[in-house]
Amino acid sequence: MIKRKVLILSTLLSFALCIGSAWAGNLATDEYTGGGTVVNGVPPNINSVTLMMAPMGNILYDNGPLINSPGTGAGGADESILETITLGLNIFGYGHQVAADNRIADDFTINSPGGWLISNITFYAYQTSSSITSTMTAANLRIWDGIPGEVGSQVVWGDDSTNIMTATGWSGIYRVTETTSGDTLRPIMTNEVAVNTVLIPGTYWLDWQTDGTLISGPWAPPISILGQAVTGNGMQSVDGGVTYAAVVDSGTADPAGFPFIIAGNLNGFGAPKTIPLLANEMLLLLAALLALVALVTIRRKMA
Repeated sequence: MIKRKVLILSTLLSFALCIGSAWAGNLATDEYTGGGTVVNGVPPNINSVTLMMAPMGNILYDNGPLINSPGTGAGGADESILETITLGLNIFGYGHQVAADNRIADDFTINSPGGWLISNITFYAYQTSSSITSTMTAANLRIWDGIPGEVGSQVVWGDDSTNIMTATGWSGIYRVTETTSGDTLRPIMTNEVAVNTVLIPGTYWLDWQTDGTLISGPWAPPISILGQAVTGNGMQSVDGGVTYAAVVDSGTADPAGFPFIIAGNLNGFGAPKTIPLLANEMLLLLAALLALVALVTIRRKMA
């Protein structure tokens, strides 16, 4: 009888330890990879490639749409149409390439009382004549507490040289004009950068730069909304981030903004990695308690 109880308790102990071990190794991260190739100039079917999408968890902020014509592109891809006829717009994208030391910037506001715990930010860029395999190789980022370059504004996070890009891939979007729908010359990539910092309530400016392997660009496509020429208050620096000027379209002189997505958590409610770690600790504690109960019971039965 004692042997049977010992066997049962031992089995429960092993089971508890296995559970604790399995949960301890679980990681609460989502990683997306993209890619694909254009074969003989034929665009891929959008349903046959893996896309590098924006973060699907806890999106804290989205600065504006890039797609204004879903599903109308080559192979069923989405399109970001530059309205050259309807609105008279002229700029496909704005330079923020490392090679020329150009930078772009845009702002966002945090209203949550506890601030935000920002895990990552997704930006968009393209290099003309690339395939849908991303040619992006690096991205750096500075976060300012005011308008970049102005007196009194300070960089509160990041720098202008460290590569913090963690993932890049095709977004499933092509940049085209009203008369070139179906063109595949400008496939737009998503570039995800790791931030992992807490920002208190206030207005901040993201100031970033991207590098790639091709000669053209990288270029940053602006926010695109059908029938709307004014899309934001983005800025650009062409002198390495010393001075900044408002981004305006050369065809209409209308100001434009840049799309980006900020992911993370409201500060005070835990980051994505915190909850699994707490679960791991609780399970390991439970396993230890079960082991202690088993040992005490065995000793009593054998006494």
